[in-house]
Amino acid sequence: MDIEKENTDWSDEELEAAVDGYLKMLALEKSGQKLNKAHENRLLREGVLKNRSRGSIEFRMRNISTELNDLCLPYIIGYLPAKHLGAGVAQRVRAAMIAKGAFDPDDYSPTADDQALNAKVSRLEQRELVGTPRGIEKPQRTVGTTTSFLRDPLTKLWVLKNANGVCEGCGLDAPFKLPNGLHFLEVHHVQHLANDGPDWTTNAVALCPNCHRRCHYSSDKDEFTESLYGKVKRLKRYLMS
Repeated sequence: MDIEKENTDWSDEELEAAVDGYLKMLALEKSGQKLNKAHENRLLREGVLKNRSRGSIEFRMRNISTELNDLCLPYIIGYLPAKHLGAGVAQRVRAAMIAKGAFDPDDYSPTADDQALNAKVSRLEQRELVGTPRGIEKPQRTVGTTTSFLRDPLTKLWVLKNANGVCEGCGLDAPFKLPNGLHFLEVHHVQHLANDGPDWTTNAVALCPNCHRRCHYSSDKDEFTESLYGKVKRLKRYLMS
């Protein structure tokens, strides 16, 4: 049977069975128990996936790893994320994962509301997150009484956790902790979103309130902003369109 064709016409029931099997294996691996992938693959082929080959199921597992990796969630070590996952396949795999409670899509959805963004960050902070988020290359502008931008909560959380409670501008500890245990720092886009800066970890720093205001209002704001590129090695410069 052609594996490429096999991987384009899975039913919703089959996708959910694959996700179920994957999450079972992931739980075993995370708990430190021995994981026998060949055995689990065989069990799936004895059930809902009886018409699928071993190789087809393994490729589907790698699809699921791709989605988990994009969400900065742990994936099974033996199932490396597959490349070139088509948008249609990715959407259906993600829908099956949501149906099985693998994650809450609302936690990851961009928002321009600061209160909602912080609530999403707080919920994501409870998860075991790994890797670096993709972020948003061109955040969508929203216009109301003021102009704001849709921002990625995962990117904000990554920047805050990477700072580990220390301001990336002055090097001092955050002034206090929040009720969720996170140190209070503010995420600043070095090239402002209004100036076509991306909502990426390579354009964002965690700053104490003083340094954040300094970037926006001080007489030396340009010089201080420029100094951030020397202090924070992940930062990159982006051309304005």
